[in-house]
Amino acid sequence: MTLSLKQTPIRISLFILTLALVLPAASRAQGTNPNMQVDKENQQDQDQQLKQRTMQNGQPAAKVDPKEEAAYKTFFETTLQEPDKKIQLGQDFLQKYPSSRYTESVDAGLVQAYYVKQDWKDFYATADKALALKADDVDVMIVVGWVIPHAYDPNDPDAAKKLDQAEAYEKKAISIVPTLPKPPNLTDDQFSSAKAEKLAEAHSGLGLVYFRRQNFDDAAKELVLATQGIQTPDPTDLFALGAALQNTQHYSDAAGAFDRCAQIQSSLQARCKEQSAAAQKLAAQSKK
Repeated sequence: MTLSLKQTPIRISLFILTLALVLPAASRAQGTNPNMQVDKENQQDQDQQLKQRTMQNGQPAAKVDPKEEAAYKTFFETTLQEPDKKIQLGQDFLQKYPSSRYTESVDAGLVQAYYVKQDWKDFYATADKALALKADDVDVMIVVGWVIPHAYDPNDPDAAKKLDQAEAYEKKAISIVPTLPKPPNLTDDQFSSAKAEKLAEAHSGLGLVYFRRQNFDDAAKELVLATQGIQTPDPTDLFALGAALQNTQHYSDAAGAFDRCAQIQSSLQARCKEQSAAAQKLAAQSKK
């Protein structure tokens, strides 16, 4: 990835960032926080999402074959901490019940399981199937739009096309999330928080798409939205935000982003400390 840079210190910073961003998105598991591991809270969140998909007009879906119900329940109750088991159960279900009303729900669950496995081929293929059945599935759109710029390969002949797809997914998700109906099991505050976290994920993915295109102004705007008000923001977002701000010569703000990153324990922590100091020096030099 060739970047047009204005200062040598920034060149070093973004070279490091390039290495960080092309790593597989292993730290982000299912859920609303990009740097959280799969845990009980996240699994419950996915379970609730799957339950919502089995409801029609606020009423439970009509009864189906008891064996089909049992197979879906087994898949549904298998956590993402057992991704191989969940994948096998999902594949078996789709093979046995290809026309099931639960097909999209199973596809959506498989997307998350393939994500945990970092099986990108099946991840993308299953996401396409899920979106073909439910074009406005914001959870699938957000995670796919987030993964694409993280797994970006500039030598891929379809690299630009994939970034366009990620941009379209995140923009569509951002437009849909504010209109989502409140699930009956959530309080107003819980629902507001859940929507805010989903929007943060979408802005994260969109910001990294712009960063990959070297559109640093828009990258910074989106990454600010991805990290503000988030208790534990993604360190990669903060690192990319700092680099984008340096490229637009907002050195003090860049130092602040790097400093926030340096406060979070991650593989980027030491680099963020170094880049915070470098950005502070640039800020001081720019005032002379």
